[in-house]
Amino acid sequence: MSFFRKSLLAAIGLCAATGTTAMEERAFNEAFAELPAEGATARLKGLQDLRYRWIMESYPASATYRGYPGMDDRWTDNSLEGIKRRREQTRRMLAASRQLDDSALPGELQLDYQLLYQDLLTEVKGFQFPDHLLPVTHMSGIQRNVPGVLNAMATGSVADYQNILSRLEKLPALVQQTRELMERGLEQEITPPQITLRDLPAQIRALIPENPEDSPLLKPFNEMRDSIPVAQQRRLKKRAHALYRDELVPAWRVMAEFVERDYIPGAVTDTAFTSRPDGLRWYAHKVRENTTTALSPAEIHRIGLNEVKRIRGEMDKIIAETGFEGDFKAFTEFLRTDPRFFHTSREALMRDYRDIAKRIDGELPKLFRTLPRLPYGVKRIPEYSEKSQTTAYYMPGSIEAGRAGVFFANTYALDSRPKWEMEALTVHEAMPGHHLQIALAQELEGVHPLRRLGGYTAFVEGWGLYSESLGHDLGLYRDPYSRFGALTYDMWRAVRLVVDTGMHQLGWSREQAIEYFMNNSAKPRHDVTVEIDRYLVWPGQALAYKLGQLKIKELRAAAEEELGDSFDIRAFHDHLLGAGAVPLNVLESRMTAWIETQASQRAGNDAEESSAGQAAASL
Repeated sequence: MSFFRKSLLAAIGLCAATGTTAMEERAFNEAFAELPAEGATARLKGLQDLRYRWIMESYPASATYRGYPGMDDRWTDNSLEGIKRRREQTRRMLAASRQLDDSALPGELQLDYQLLYQDLLTEVKGFQFPDHLLPVTHMSGIQRNVPGVLNAMATGSVADYQNILSRLEKLPALVQQTRELMERGLEQEITPPQITLRDLPAQIRALIPENPEDSPLLKPFNEMRDSIPVAQQRRLKKRAHALYRDELVPAWRVMAEFVERDYIPGAVTDTAFTSRPDGLRWYAHKVRENTTTALSPAEIHRIGLNEVKRIRGEMDKIIAETGFEGDFKAFTEFLRTDPRFFHTSREALMRDYRDIAKRIDGELPKLFRTLPRLPYGVKRIPEYSEKSQTTAYYMPGSIEAGRAGVFFANTYALDSRPKWEMEALTVHEAMPGHHLQIALAQELEGVHPLRRLGGYTAFVEGWGLYSESLGHDLGLYRDPYSRFGALTYDMWRAVRLVVDTGMHQLGWSREQAIEYFMNNSAKPRHDVTVEIDRYLVWPGQALAYKLGQLKIKELRAAAEEELGDSFDIRAFHDHLLGAGAVPLNVLESRMTAWIETQASQRAGNDAEESSAGQAAASL
């Protein structure tokens, strides 16, 4: 999954987090008034400071994940008034950035300004569309994000648990505000497609089992440290259980009943996002936002068709190599069903993932000079969300918060988790994919914290998909089935270009998309169905992966051609990742300039060697 600035914030629950606060209007006005009036560099830093503080205080869940202090006792104010206030504040920051004379900035700050301005402009452009009326889907929302936020909170002291209790006390307000947005969405016929909501009631009810100790909401209270006095532990647990019984269970139960009684029956049945009010323009905006390109949905669809054709040819070669007697459909059915390709226990599956991850770690210096300090772990996706969750995802860690990154793997339905996909998946989600890139971005020195906050989906996911191709250099994909698995994952992202634009722009049905996916991939039908439903509720997001990968591969090919024998893969990767996540247009300009510099240096070195050779010859 993805995490650009907006993607990261959404992924950790900001679009669904709600409750008690935003950056207060008075505090914002005071900070805004204190922006330096003169000096481009000083004014840029002031704007960056304000923007960073605004994100942390407006979206406290982000502050929790980031390790930013003072926000752990609250949620975002997602009332209509709070949303309106944040939008007006964003418009004011954009206006202030437009008034800054960026030509007066030193070269090293030009990128900072470009990213700040582009982020604010994209966000303001999005205000014309009612994304806030889609606060809950089967993929995201309070039922999935709140447990994650609570379980990411610090638990080292009584004060930390008081913060957790404070957030628990405010959960009923969170649920109420979210439901009000959903109700307004119903009135305006702006909901996720009805077919995608089938698991939503069960997701909600999974948060409120009869035994409080079984609830994901109270998990921190089941693992209290010995450093907290026993008497205090009893007091904190007693309060948590009382809140659970008297306030949380009733609030979540009302939400589940609302979803079952009103929301699902009233949800739109048309799966095309473009069927929503102003849907064509809305979808076009999401495509631009997620891909950071000017490509149209029709152009992206054609790119997808070409990639599917190319990858299919490579797959056919591997099938021939194995000696399998049968066509593509028969071979993929063999991969989906033969018992040799599947684990028989969740524990065995997780052991295999951890073994792959450790084998990869030892090979990384071949491809990278700079590796992150922050470690990562491999964990199971929680049971309350695994049924409708994708195959895996990565959750960033934080040195400031004292939390490692985590590669979450899905162990639900073991007969849909083939061994031949595990290496490509680990490379993408852990190292050298998401963990390496995101952790390095967080550890950048000499840049504003705003630059380390998140990323852009096309870069982050494009890097993850590009990383899958590095598996060959890391000693993976040694048998034809694992190589076919790597191609299956590449095909998966190529198919996304076709089916996402097909469903939302070209009139494809959900069933047509599923069959196209099945006919061009070895992924099991369960995974395919989950994926298609993901594209239905996150339109445009899945386009970023393949487009980002193609851009990175294009830049690497240009560097290899221009630099020849002097091309250094480790230097290329270090520079590519050296500014953190950036839009694709910015990435292209940075890497093109780097290639030109490297070529110039090579030419200079060649000239020096030639001169030295001539001098030696004259002697």
